[in-house]
Amino acid sequence: MAISAAIGTPLETCLAQAVEANPALKDAAAVIRAIAGSAVEISALIGRGALGGDLAAAGDHNSDGDVQKALDVIAHESVTAALQGAPVAEVASEEAEEVMRLNPDAPLAVAIDPLDGSSNIGVNMAVGMIFGIRPSIKDPANPLASFTTPGTAQIAAGFVTYGPATALILTLGDGTQSYVLDRAEGVFRLTSPAMSVPASAKEYAINASNARHWDAPVKAYIEDCQRGTEGPRDKDYNMRWLASLVADIQRVLTRGGVFLYPGDARKNYARGRLRLLYEVAPVAMLVEQAGGAATDGQTRILDLVATGIHERAPLVCGSTEEVDCVATYYAGGKPDAGRSPLFGQRGLMRS
Repeated sequence: MAISAAIGTPLETCLAQAVEANPALKDAAAVIRAIAGSAVEISALIGRGALGGDLAAAGDHNSDGDVQKALDVIAHESVTAALQGAPVAEVASEEAEEVMRLNPDAPLAVAIDPLDGSSNIGVNMAVGMIFGIRPSIKDPANPLASFTTPGTAQIAAGFVTYGPATALILTLGDGTQSYVLDRAEGVFRLTSPAMSVPASAKEYAINASNARHWDAPVKAYIEDCQRGTEGPRDKDYNMRWLASLVADIQRVLTRGGVFLYPGDARKNYARGRLRLLYEVAPVAMLVEQAGGAATDGQTRILDLVATGIHERAPLVCGSTEEVDCVATYYAGGKPDAGRSPLFGQRGLMRS
């Protein structure tokens, strides 16, 4: 249900209100409490910075082949331990190769990235946690059944941003809310009962270092944004990129704009870099519930079905005007774009 509580109301009270209105949310609320409790612990550790040890220390490789940082492992262990006491049958985590089986008879499954933005660990920039909550499906013939359903199956989704303030962005399927951690009391408190993504904005977020690998529609769209008032978009844009999905999406949810992580021509990047189950689908639910849009450039994200727990998907999300505009480029609306010197083979820095 939409939250009608006053600003400053504790998360626990808001969850109780949601369950009172819809008892079917009882188990999801219990999972959110567990995740929030873990987030409070992780926030305290991150807040100590280097005083808490070398959180950026390299360790083993995770499910995607990336080198795990110490904080990746700490966050994974903290949140999965918290979920042991919640009604969760299974967990798909970025930091685990296979599905983790917790409470077999429990009704819910959780897909989670325990620590988003690992490259920012150790440099005092925002990192976070992303999660999606789904029904647990008992199918002996398909051990991944709980996670091979479309994003529309998600009951709830959220993310935590560990920044200057620790924020929890949450949806229970009827609007998107924001909470901020009251560090003095260790309690998340409501700060926005109904986040709303502006339909139009003048910001885009993309990793421009990959420009030479983008396909023509993305090149064309970004080029036209960069042309500003002199181009077909007829307005000047600012580019933002924080290398932390949660921080970039929190900005989009707050003031609009568009976030893009497309597929590109690099080896193994045809479907982008982000994982569908525990990054892309939860973010898509949050953005849609705030009035925005989320696609892979053409298809609605929440209609996509994963075939594996670490499957990737491109992501274009944010203000509806910009997401729809990107789709027109993919549909061939700008067939001659992407050929200017800015992104051409010769480029600005070549003779």
